[in-house]
Amino acid sequence: MFFLKILVINAGSSSLKYQLFDMDTGAVLAKGNCERIGDTTGVITHKRPDAEPYTATPALPTHDEALALVLDLLVSPEYGVIGSIEEIDAVGHRVAHGGEKYKQSTPIDDEVIAYLESIVPINPLHGPPAILGMKACRRLMSDTPQVGVFDTSFYANMEDFRTIYPLPYELYTENKIRRYGFHGTSHRYVSAKAAEMLGKPIEELKIVTCHLGNGSSITAVDKGIAIDTSMGFTPQEGVPMGTRSGTIDPTVIPYIMKVKNLTVDEVENLLNRQSGLLGVSGLSNDARNISEAAEAGNPRAILAIRMLANSIKKYIGSYIAEMNGIDALVFTAGIGENDRNMRQMVCADMDYLGIAIDEEVNLTCPRGSAANLSAAGASVQTLVIPTDEEYMIALDTAKFC
Repeated sequence: MFFLKILVINAGSSSLKYQLFDMDTGAVLAKGNCERIGDTTGVITHKRPDAEPYTATPALPTHDEALALVLDLLVSPEYGVIGSIEEIDAVGHRVAHGGEKYKQSTPIDDEVIAYLESIVPINPLHGPPAILGMKACRRLMSDTPQVGVFDTSFYANMEDFRTIYPLPYELYTENKIRRYGFHGTSHRYVSAKAAEMLGKPIEELKIVTCHLGNGSSITAVDKGIAIDTSMGFTPQEGVPMGTRSGTIDPTVIPYIMKVKNLTVDEVENLLNRQSGLLGVSGLSNDARNISEAAEAGNPRAILAIRMLANSIKKYIGSYIAEMNGIDALVFTAGIGENDRNMRQMVCADMDYLGIAIDEEVNLTCPRGSAANLSAAGASVQTLVIPTDEEYMIALDTAKFC
């Protein structure tokens, strides 16, 4: 029994998402999102169970004003769920990158922030907004403990032959170019839930977890430890994603720069924002839209879907080889939890590995619910598990209270 209230913050460059948890019950007391921070007019959506959402368009020039508004709403007589800010026992921050130093969740102090600022060059997209969120919370909630929960920490025990790139070694020692892995909080949560569903200690299981969404990653979890993962130095590596190319021949990059006369920034934008499902289909970065187009016979949509399914299948096979077996295959996140066709395509023709799903269960299991999709007699249990990274962050944060 925790008897704690934990506020979870996920700060983006122009957004601030939040959830307030009652750790006694695991219930979400309130959640919401501040958007368009820095614009002339911001947007906030604040939700509570069994109540109409509150929406407004206030000025949100910085993360400080956004957080101040969130705190006001949490204690508001009309929209609030707590009597005072002092009821919040701690704040857990989602931090994408802990570098090589932070291998587990850590209380935030000046030293932590200074280190995170020092690794911004290898984490330019997610680092600065996370730091802004931490600083805002420390200013406005100076007496409340702050904890950083790092997506990269789940991969802290990966062996060097899986993390070091085959480049001149000095690029690692001097520039910290190596594979870090991301989405670790999600993979950690669903692998633990898989063990619960199977009624076995996670230390006895070999699990492949597939976090499939606009950003996607696959992880091999052996006895509760992540031993390999598809994302690398950045979240760009791995399977094709909504707008990211995923893994490609690296010499394609200088070739594109030459034939298209692109700058470094332009080719980086092409790879991160114009590629993946969007680039191949020419339609959308949303897998739902592409699936609809594929069902209607659009050839490029069909190509994009088949490319994604095949890439996921290859990672699953390689991780089974690395772990010398598999007990459970897990699908999670937006595509993994909701796209029945993608799950069927990935699992097709893998019965020789013990992976086979019951097509009727796959088609009829409620969206957003946990389910065992395994066909009768399958030696590998194929599961759908909704991820809950925010609750995982809250659990880690509660350990420091």
